[in-house]
This record gives sequence, structure tokens and C-alpha cells, in this order.
Amino acid sequence: MKLALPVLALAAPSIGRADLSVIDGQGSPFDFEVLLERARKLAAEPFRPPAKPAENIIKDIRFDDTQKIKFDPRYSLWDDGSGPFPIRMFHLHKYAPSPVKLHVVSDGMAREVRYKARMFDYRGTDIGDKLPDDIGFAGFRVMNGPDKESDWLSFQGASYFRSSGESNQYGLSARALALNTATESKEEFPVFTEFWIEGSDASPNAVTVYALLESKSATGAYRFDVMRDKAVVMDVHAEVIVRNDIQTLGIAPLTSMYWFGENNRRSAVDWRPEVHDNDGLSLWTGAGERIFRPLTNPPHLQVSTYIDENPRGFGLVQRDRNFDHYQDDGAFYERRPSVWIEPANDWGKGAIQLVEIPTNDEIHDNIVAFWKPETPMKSGDTATLDYRLHWRDLQPYPPDNVAQVIATRVGRAGIPGQERPSARGNRKFVIDFRGGPISEMAPRFDITPVINPSRGKVTDSYVINVVDTDIWRAVFDVAYEGDEPLDLRCYLRLDDKTLSETWLYTHFPITE
Repeated sequence: MKLALPVLALAAPSIGRADLSVIDGQGSPFDFEVLLERARKLAAEPFRPPAKPAENIIKDIRFDDTQKIKFDPRYSLWDDGSGPFPIRMFHLHKYAPSPVKLHVVSDGMAREVRYKARMFDYRGTDIGDKLPDDIGFAGFRVMNGPDKESDWLSFQGASYFRSSGESNQYGLSARALALNTATESKEEFPVFTEFWIEGSDASPNAVTVYALLESKSATGAYRFDVMRDKAVVMDVHAEVIVRNDIQTLGIAPLTSMYWFGENNRRSAVDWRPEVHDNDGLSLWTGAGERIFRPLTNPPHLQVSTYIDENPRGFGLVQRDRNFDHYQDDGAFYERRPSVWIEPANDWGKGAIQLVEIPTNDEIHDNIVAFWKPETPMKSGDTATLDYRLHWRDLQPYPPDNVAQVIATRVGRAGIPGQERPSARGNRKFVIDFRGGPISEMAPRFDITPVINPSRGKVTDSYVINVVDTDIWRAVFDVAYEGDEPLDLRCYLRLDDKTLSETWLYTHFPITE
């Protein structure tokens, strides 16, 4: 399936009530071609790391300090409704010390928005007095509306950006590129060094963001056409120029957090039942197969590779939407968005790569997923990237012909009341499915789980309908040897008909 991705027609709004003393009076012509030419010229020059002005002061602005520093809304862009949404700026701080330049685009002309200390309320601290003028910003955020203190879209730090999605709750982040993630080479984090923001009077829910990407190994020109309706849809067009050979290029990378859930309760040390931004990697392969891979918190770095050609989509999703399963009325993990990546053209051969890193707290992002082209990028190569990001509760284009995985549980093998085998080398797996034709079926006992372990023996397998629900449950034990991860594959079948998406799982044996 190939979808036409529309380019949003954006007219030129006024700047609104923003104090014009912080906006350059002299503008310069701007469009995507101007930006692309900048990226090409930079790629031909030696890389210069972004400057960090007032570094000794900025490094002492920690998280608690950033909560005190408030942007003065009088300096917001379009806060009078003349543009799509008001725009406010982020202050530099310890974790985002490299400044970015911001420009507002109107009538094909770009004018820079310059930092002034008076744009922020430093809440009685002397930080503002110590800082020189024009140190730049850490990024910006798009507010929910005039006089609203909440936002729904932000760009801040390296090449990270995110949206609060359908339920207005931030969670995972996206990035422009992932370079040498989980390889022998040191990972490289490209940075957006300049932004240009354009709005539309004709499309009140649309905003366009242009960004200049710089790093040691690549430069790039990016355009983000963002439309907010019930959910948030973001069309990305990018031209990337490679400076130095790249061992692993990650396209459309997503970064998330998974600490523990129902599938790894034995590693939980927190009072809450589950803590995660997303609970699975969902794949729609070029061949049409639907796959769901529950996330894990591994004992060591784990890299999983799923080879494909011209994938139809993939994403990190949060399928569990039940507050009772989290019990956190501050973080609201059940509201965290899923993000689905939809290629706008053929991506060729490659693989979706999932990186899982051990963590012992929810403050660490330990999950990364991206598309890795089969052919490495060499110095002088260029790449044109076009794809769409869907920020929403549930992934788009759900299958109507197969059920989806909604829960994975792992526990003690054996049968209650009988002698149980040792926990080491023996586990029970329980997978719940819902949706598709299976949810309309009356209880029956001829549906079978098709199970393929990377090693070991499967016993006591069956499928049942959970009483008084439309959920169907696959149950099986696996006896295995060794301490290496165990890879499992399962789907439901009735005669020769596939009834569910494919469940993939990596189990880490109990070694104690």
C-alpha cells in the first residue's frame, strides 16, 4: 500500500503580539532550497562543533533550575491567534547547552528571533544577570493555544523532537538520524543548529518547521509538516549529505523507555505494577506480515534485527491503555503516545533494528528502534528521506483480518498441584490476543498455537477463550538449556487459516 502524503499549503501569517525588539528587522529570502544549499556547503567544509556560550554558567543550570526559569509569554510568536499556535522558547541548560538559532518565516522572508534576558523570568535568581545577550535558545515548543501553559510539540536537544499526541501526554521521542547506535564505533548524535518556523492562516492546525542538521559524519536539510487534529501527523522530507563513512545509519529513529511490565515482573522493584512509555515494537513487513515484539529490560545490551524489504511501517506502541495496570496519576503511562513510521516510498532492502539497554529507573531512555538500510553510507553519498510519523494512542491501519497481541506474561512452568520443574531452564508463556475474526468466535478448542523456539522443547500448549471476554489466550511451556537468550515465535491458527499477528519474543533465562 502506498499513500500519497500531501504537502501542507502554508501561507504567511503575521507574527502576532510578540515584542518585535527581539526579532530582526532585516529578513532574508528563505525556502527549502536555500536550506539545502546551506547543508551542501557545510558538508564540503570541516565539521565545527557547535559553540557553547557561557558554558560555565549554563552547566550549573540543572533540572530544578529549569523549572524556575519561565518564558515570558509576551515574547511568544503568534499568541494572538494570527498563526497556527503560539510558539515559546526553551532556555539553555546543563542537558541542552548548545544553542540553536530560531527564525520566523513570513512572505518568503526569514527573520531571526534573538535571545534577550528579559524574555525569561529567572524567579529571583541572578542567572539572567550573568548571561550575555544573544546566547541563543535550547529549542522551542508549540503551545496548545493562546494563554495556555501546555504544549503539544517540542524540539529540544541534539536532533530530538516529540509530540504529546492524541491524549496530550508526552512520552517517547523521535530523532532526525541515529548514527552508529549500538556498534563498536562511538555513537554520534547529530544536532539541529537552526530552525525556521512557518505557519498558516488558511490551515489553523498546521505548522511547518525547517531544520539544519549538522554532525561530524553528515549534514542535512529537514522539513516537518505537522498537522494536529485528533492525533498528530508529521510528514518528514529530508536531504542528507554524508561527510564521513557511516557504519550504521538509523533512519526515522525512535527513543523510548521500558523499565518493567507484566512480562518481566521478577525484575520490578517499584510499587507500581508497570512502568514504561511503550510496551512493544510493531512491524508491518513488505510482504504483509504483521508482527508484534514485546519490549524487555534485558540484563545486558540486546540488539535485535528484523530483515525486510520495503517495509509498510513500524513503530513503538503503547497497547496497554488501562490506568489500573500502572496506577500512576502523575506520569499517566496509559496516555503515552504510540508512534508509527510510514514510509512514503520504497526503502529497499534493510532491517528494522531494536536496541534494548538495561535500566534500573524510569528516568533513562533505554529503547531505540530505527530502519537500517542494507548498504552502508559512504562519504559523498546523499539520501532523500520521506516518511510520515503518526503520534496517536493506537497504531494506524490496524489489521482487520488477524488478532493483535495485547499482553504477554511469563511465569513458572508446570501444572498447579503437580511437581513443578526448576525455574531455571523451564518457563511458561501466556499471550493474549484480541481483534479480527477471532473476537467474534464462540468458545472452541480447535484453535492451535504455532510455536517456534530457537531451541528447547515446547509442551502443554493450548488456546482458550478467556471467560466472558473477546480475548483469546495461548499458553505453553518451554524447556531449554543454556543461559543465552531464547527467541520465540508464536501465532494462532485454525486449520490452514492464520488468526493472529506473529508474536516474537526474546526471553532471558533465569541464571541465579
